[in-house]
Amino acid sequence: MKLIIVSGLSGSGKSVALNTLEDEGFYCVDNLPTGLLEPLIASVGDRQIKLYDRVAVGIDARSDAAELRGLPETVQRLAQRGVEAQILFLHAEMKTLIRRFSETRRKHPMSRKGMPLMEAIEVEKAVLSGVNANADLSIDTTQLTLHQLRDLIKDRLLSKSSAGLSLLFQSFGYKNGLPGDTDFVFDVRCLPNPYWEPRLREKTGRDSEVVKYLNAHPMVETMYTRIRDFLEEWIPHFQAENRSYITVSVGCTGGQHRSVFLVDKLYDHFRVRLQNVAIRHRELQ
Repeated sequence: MKLIIVSGLSGSGKSVALNTLEDEGFYCVDNLPTGLLEPLIASVGDRQIKLYDRVAVGIDARSDAAELRGLPETVQRLAQRGVEAQILFLHAEMKTLIRRFSETRRKHPMSRKGMPLMEAIEVEKAVLSGVNANADLSIDTTQLTLHQLRDLIKDRLLSKSSAGLSLLFQSFGYKNGLPGDTDFVFDVRCLPNPYWEPRLREKTGRDSEVVKYLNAHPMVETMYTRIRDFLEEWIPHFQAENRSYITVSVGCTGGQHRSVFLVDKLYDHFRVRLQNVAIRHRELQ
């Protein structure tokens, strides 16, 4: 059985994640008390009944605090029974969460006796800190639309085979901030910038004219080979430690030319060597 535990901050997209998984054939249960997780799996995964082989549950800060702290041990016990369990944790920046609650006019689930929204979010962060620390995959939804979050979940969770590492290459622009969740960040702003060529300004690193421009500069190739060789050396060490997910981010000023070009090259190189490789161009989306 495959089990995905969806947790995270209120307003970060947990409902979107569960709806996406349900659309893909998962049996989904939202707001499940952590103490009921093992009985639920025992019920739906009964070997004689075999009701479901893919289950997703939403667990949030309203669960018992002691049970939340014991979630890693619960996952280990499930693994001993043959359940392939993963924890997905969603979060977003404070100002984004506040804006989302203001737009929907929903009350934060941690608000009690007139507690301010910002304080409720901080309390929720503290309660879920242990879950976040043990998450297999953490996604910052601050800059993601509903459709982008759905696509990212499909790419990272559903396209992943049962074994092996899931590797994501993403480009971004520093002018819009660093990605919230990444394992390696490479800054390529030192490379020649096609933006300063008027005929290339409105194009992207995927257009042939920009590709030709960047390929003409030896230092671009040097940067690519250094990043590629670094990852080739260290990815096997993460695989040896049974790491499930790695995100590699490459950033330039606007996230339109240089980072896009390099991410495409890295993706093309590694997708023929690893089973689970995905790509995302943050600013182009």
